[in-house]
Amino acid sequence: MAMEYHNPVLLKETVDGLNIKEDGVYVDVTFGGGGHSKEILSRLGEKGKLYAFDQDQDALDNAIDDERFTLINQNFRHLKKFLRFYGVRKVDGILGDFGVSSHQFDKAERGFSLRFEADLDMRMNQEDEVSAYNVVNEYDEEDLRSILSLYGELRNAKAIAAQIVSARSEDSIRTTEDLRVVLQRFLPKHREHKILAQIYQAIRIEVNQEIEVLKEFLMQTQEVLETGGRLSLISYHSLEDRLVKRFIRNGLFEGEPEKDFYGRVEVPFKKVGKLIIPSQQEIKTNNRARSAKLRIAERL
Repeated sequence: MAMEYHNPVLLKETVDGLNIKEDGVYVDVTFGGGGHSKEILSRLGEKGKLYAFDQDQDALDNAIDDERFTLINQNFRHLKKFLRFYGVRKVDGILGDFGVSSHQFDKAERGFSLRFEADLDMRMNQEDEVSAYNVVNEYDEEDLRSILSLYGELRNAKAIAAQIVSARSEDSIRTTEDLRVVLQRFLPKHREHKILAQIYQAIRIEVNQEIEVLKEFLMQTQEVLETGGRLSLISYHSLEDRLVKRFIRNGLFEGEPEKDFYGRVEVPFKKVGKLIIPSQQEIKTNNRARSAKLRIAERL
C-alpha cells in the first residue's frame, strides 16, 4: 500500500541525515505513504518514538501499527502546538519531504496532474475552503499575475492572468481541461507540458499556502529541536529550496542576521555535508525524484 501510495525519495540519504539515536524522538512532518517513517522506525529501539504529520485524510489509511508511532492528522505548520499536545517539547530530528505525493498526483479527481481531466481542486487538505477553482475564478487579475509570476516564475504572467479573467467573464473555468483550452495560445506544442506545469505549480502553492506554511514550520524547528538535533529536508522547486538553504545558513528568510559588538553572528543551525540529489538510477526508477534536493542541518 505505502509504496503504491508514494515511492519515498532519497530514502536512505534522508534518514541517514537524521543521525538517529535508538532512544531518540523524531518527527516525519510529511508522512504520506509512510516510507520514510518506516525506515526511521527500523532504526529506533524500544524506547524510541516517532511522531508523523499529514493533513491529507487519505494518508491515514497508511498509519503504522507500532506503539512507538503516532500519526497526527494536521498540517505541519502546527508542529509545536501538536507536539506539545502529546507532551513533547524537544525532539532529536525532523524529516520533511515537501511537495505533492505520488498518490495525490495519481488520483485524478484531486486535480493535481496534467495527465487527467478533473475539477480544479489541488487541495492537499480536502477540508480547506479555497480550491484551485476559487483561485482561477475569483482572484482579481493583479493577484493572479502576482501568483503566476512569483510561484510559477512565468515571464508572461500578466498576459496569462488577463486571459484567465477575460475567459471566466464568459463562463466559469471548472476543469483542468477548461484551463488548458483557455490558455492554449500560451502553450506551444514543444513547451506545453512545461508551461502548464509552471501554471499548475503556481496555483497549487497558492491553494495550499505552501510558502507560508514552510516558513512557519522552519521557524518552529528552532524551538523544537534539541541542541545537536538534525533537520533533513527535501525540496522540489527553487522557491522552497532557496528558503531552506537561506534558513539553514542564517535562520532568516531575507536580510542578514545582526552582528554583536565584536562582529560575531549567532545562527541557529550549521550545515551538514553538501547538497544531495538523487542518483541517475533512482531517477530512472522514480521519475518524480528528478528535481529533489536534500539539505541537512544540525541545531547549534
